[in-house]
Amino acid sequence: MTQPVHENAPEFLQNAAEPVRDHLLGAASLPAFLHGAGQLSLEDRRLLADQALVLLEQNYVHLPLKTAMHAVNPVQRLRLLRRRLERQTPQTMPREWLFHAEMSEIFHSVRDLHTNYLLPDPFRGKIAFLPFMVESCTEQDRTRFLVTHVVSGFSAPGFEPGVEITHWSGIPILDAVDLNAARFAGSNAAARRSRGVLSLTVRPLVQHLPPLEEWVTVSYIDVAGTARELRQSWQIVDNLPSFVSAGRDTAVFQGLDLDGDETQRAKVLLFAPRVVAQERAAEANEPPPHLGAGDVATTMPKVFRAQAVTTPSGTFGHIRIFTFNVNSPGTFVAEFVRLIRQLPQDGLIVDVRDNGGGHIHAAEFTLQTLTPRRINPEPAQFVNTPLNLRICRRLQGAPGLDLGPWVPSMEQAVETGSVYSGAFPISPENGANAIGQQYFGPVVLITNARCYSATDIFAAGFQDHDIGPVLGTDENTGAGGANVWQHDHLTEFLADDPGTPYTSLPKGAGMRVSIRRTLRVGQNSGTPVEDLGVVPDELHRMTRRDLLEGNIDLLDQAGRLLQGLTPHAVTITEAAAADGALRLKLTAENVDRVDVYLDQRPRASVDLFGGQADLLVPGAASAHTAHLEGFEVGRLVASTTRDLP
Repeated sequence: MTQPVHENAPEFLQNAAEPVRDHLLGAASLPAFLHGAGQLSLEDRRLLADQALVLLEQNYVHLPLKTAMHAVNPVQRLRLLRRRLERQTPQTMPREWLFHAEMSEIFHSVRDLHTNYLLPDPFRGKIAFLPFMVESCTEQDRTRFLVTHVVSGFSAPGFEPGVEITHWSGIPILDAVDLNAARFAGSNAAARRSRGVLSLTVRPLVQHLPPLEEWVTVSYIDVAGTARELRQSWQIVDNLPSFVSAGRDTAVFQGLDLDGDETQRAKVLLFAPRVVAQERAAEANEPPPHLGAGDVATTMPKVFRAQAVTTPSGTFGHIRIFTFNVNSPGTFVAEFVRLIRQLPQDGLIVDVRDNGGGHIHAAEFTLQTLTPRRINPEPAQFVNTPLNLRICRRLQGAPGLDLGPWVPSMEQAVETGSVYSGAFPISPENGANAIGQQYFGPVVLITNARCYSATDIFAAGFQDHDIGPVLGTDENTGAGGANVWQHDHLTEFLADDPGTPYTSLPKGAGMRVSIRRTLRVGQNSGTPVEDLGVVPDELHRMTRRDLLEGNIDLLDQAGRLLQGLTPHAVTITEAAAADGALRLKLTAENVDRVDVYLDQRPRASVDLFGGQADLLVPGAASAHTAHLEGFEVGRLVASTTRDLP
């Protein structure tokens, strides 16, 4: 028999632990928050509809694809909305939330998490939340929904991590998730359902209207098997600030799911106060608190978590990359390399689940550290429109954002009628290959349906360069293959152009648009990432033990994959100049031939016996750098570069 409804009031926040308590004590109830919302005039609404029409009709790179794949016509819907706004007066216009709902629905219809209508003040920067988190797992071929995290200080009878949710406000939980998923813009079924689960309890208001219901009634079975119900009110609070500055130099290279990024920060705020404490310690140059067994301290705790994990197949490194949303790709890669060097070298698990992307350079520059092969960054295309050509001409040769390579093909499209421009990489190829391989053991990548944008690009590059197997907990990644630009940056690009179609948006409202679509390389050359994403080589269904015991079954499967792979390495152990020659002592693992390049020129090739060789290179005493490439049965398997004395 179900126990009576229990109302848990927001006083639980008084008992929350530092540093959550001080922040969450500023939370407001949903009715109190909505009381002050609603600031757009009729002219504001007309302007927003006009600017949305410019972005979707003249800048949006995926419009032809989305129109075909999803049978939608967002441009016509905006025209109809604009016509209705012309007929309205300040006295007859509908309530503001209905306008926001229609704008959001139009943008969501293209199922593109890069292309967004961003709500104005007071919604911007806020999250709506319930004080717990729900995740799904598979048990006996049935999908179950478990509470996995609870805000510190929250309590209800029998309510704790591990309880199973059966109904959500009277709706069977699976149906509730599917109804919720239908509201979100995931481009494939796995992505929509994944977001449908997460948004049950956390909703960034910059992209989503506040919940219509003031509270939810949660039916659950506690760990003792008793059926219970909980009534919990929604709360509204400021989210943690963005991990990056809003500068144009960073923003124009973004591939970011803003909703996912906002949600990730909200999860840190609500359920990982240790991460906030670690970041404060790093900023103060103090020892990090709350490190777990096997954890490696990091200067970027909101970005990385690195640890050694022991599985039945052996002890391996595990590095979680929570986001690529950073200001400095160089700093990101340097910290990644520092961490993986301190982990076991027999195998590495790179885990990018729930990573909504960020700086495309950070994602693509990291790939080189895991492979001896040269990285080919993904090329990108504009859709050919007069406005996009105008922008590219304006930024032709511009420092930091030279769009000149795209101009000739876009000008030619006037004659050829080509839909898309030529394809050129967003990430500079020299940056993507500047430091080369830094980890020499085998590598496995773990993905899920919340991987998006720059993380899709990272996963595609990992697979296209044959770095290692991809282990997915869903059938696909989120499938976001684009570079996203904000409306205010487009406005800035044509600020001194008297014919610019862009106008600043009112009341802190915003818009984002997929401006350049990315294409895969290697065996998948030319295939768009958008809507297709990355299909894993192996599939793992999350288990109850994964959700409640630190991903134990998932890591065991990753360990089995690593155990079946061969490590390769090549190293210069000694280097000395003598009599105008350079003497090198080489050691290697599972390498039968090494090619030697001095100052980027090929100088020698040697077969290895017993994993080592001595090599004398005449006339090379003055060389500054040595680059080694190791082969196994003719296949490049390891490389290293070092400065010479």
